Amino acid sequence: MTSMVSLADCDIVLERTYHTKAFNQAMMEPFTTYADFDRYGRLHIISSTQIVFHTRRILSRALGIPKSKIRVEKPRIGGGFGAKQTAVCEVYPAFVAMKTGRPAMICYTREEAQIAGSPRHEMEITVKLGATKDGRIRAMDLYTLSNSGAYGEHGPTTVGLSGHKSIPLYTGSLEAHRFGYDVVYTNHQAAGAYRGYGATQGIFAVESIVSELAEQLGMDATEIRDKNMIREGMVMPAYYNEIANACALDRCMEHCRKMFNWEERSKVRDMGNGKVRTAGVAMAMQGSCISNVDVGSATVKLSEDGTYNLIIGAADMGTGCDTILAQMVAELMDCSVDDVAVFGADTDVSPYDSGSYASSTTYITGQAVVKACGELKQRICAIAAKMLNCEEEAVVFEGTQVRRINSEQAVSLTDIAYQSQVGNSISAESTATHSSPVSPPPYMVGMVEIELDKLTGKVDILDYMAVVDCGIPINPALARIQTEGGIVQGIGHTLMENVTYNDSGRPLESSFMQYKLPTRQDIGRLQVEFEHSYEPTGPFGAKSIGEIVINTPAPAIAHAIYRATGVWHRELPITPEQIALSQIN
Repeated sequence: MTSMVSLADCDIVLERTYHTKAFNQAMMEPFTTYADFDRYGRLHIISSTQIVFHTRRILSRALGIPKSKIRVEKPRIGGGFGAKQTAVCEVYPAFVAMKTGRPAMICYTREEAQIAGSPRHEMEITVKLGATKDGRIRAMDLYTLSNSGAYGEHGPTTVGLSGHKSIPLYTGSLEAHRFGYDVVYTNHQAAGAYRGYGATQGIFAVESIVSELAEQLGMDATEIRDKNMIREGMVMPAYYNEIANACALDRCMEHCRKMFNWEERSKVRDMGNGKVRTAGVAMAMQGSCISNVDVGSATVKLSEDGTYNLIIGAADMGTGCDTILAQMVAELMDCSVDDVAVFGADTDVSPYDSGSYASSTTYITGQAVVKACGELKQRICAIAAKMLNCEEEAVVFEGTQVRRINSEQAVSLTDIAYQSQVGNSISAESTATHSSPVSPPPYMVGMVEIELDKLTGKVDILDYMAVVDCGIPINPALARIQTEGGIVQGIGHTLMENVTYNDSGRPLESSFMQYKLPTRQDIGRLQVEFEHSYEPTGPFGAKSIGEIVINTPAPAIAHAIYRATGVWHRELPITPEQIALSQIN
């Protein structure tokens, strides 16, 4: 507990238990790996993976060969969402290639990806919440029971986020909090990382109980959040005592409320024929890396034609990191994005990078790019100074040239690139590495309007509006696409995606005929806007956006369903059958 206050001191105490199932990432491209031996007798792995360096380490240990004898590279991959943060399939073709001396390849079928992948952790979360009669949340006690499946993949890291990325949302009023958890092994499919890992489950529970509190008090669900939310400058005791240096959550709420027309659309409206329209709301936070753990690196190299090569170890899996990091180079080196060629990721060539996970690419690897470009500018200026027969302090970098200060003397970038290859001892490239002691949270508010058929239980998503604070968006178009995709995934988790098991622990939903995913017809209208904050520890003031965007649909839709039916559904997915039966009971 953070103070002497207890639940017994509160006017109102609620205790609720919420249950989220295991959800499959269902990325477009399944798990795929090719293995061969190169001309030097080294094991060469080409894999659809988010973690080339971790894959090399895992293969080294599994096969009993040194890392120096293994090369892992990835092409641009067709989606991952965390599934390819686990080395699910790489060892099998590698083993076959070792034993036969011949190339080997494995490409999982959709059934294999469904039953042998690494889905989201199933969790049961119990929340105790203490509040005053006017809606001030004073105390919160959260306990998570997490199902790791048959193995301990990502078990400890994921469960921690269920509390550390949910309780801090209410820092504005909390006087005391407690967070406990257990992770257990079962005979189910081993769970792994999935976009929003742990936070998605925890936020569903915390946001749902806050909405339950609002309804019990007769308060507007947005007003109770205004009264209790984290605000800029606050210390977050439930989030490793980090300071919310960049937090526009209050502005996100106000922006979304106006854009959505919350006051009118949140009312319960009878549409006739047993159909009801109403709305729900939720807010969320995430992180921008795993603090004190993640490492990002980048190499920026001046080519002989005056363009640049960017070499990274992060994996672009449809997230657009190749584009975003190239934009950073273009901005810092005052050139066109077309003048930046991106290469990655390859353990033989790329500088070490933990990989693409935990929303770390823009925030961590991006800062490495900033450092590398700064160092490269200095090296370019040093070469130019020699060409101009002056001190380094006497020249200035101007993008296409380096000019002597207070002079018309200048040398072009192309000439500098050629000079770097003749009689030169200054490398025209730079490699930089970055890690962060903090993980500044992005924030989001989501509001959904639904139409619910009380007879059948069917829920139609009419409109989903979201406002996101991801710091300064480096590429607003890509940020918007990330948000829209995350919202769609969250809708799927809430209403249709379901994993069940037989007695032996085998998943029964082995294809998209049984495992239902949302289509364009299921998601209604999506509207995404941004509220900017400036994160001082991020590149150009940026925070992350990749994971935060999946966290609001479940509690927002559950809230809307309650308003339409008068019944709280505390288990995901909320199927039409469950809704219809709840109306009978």
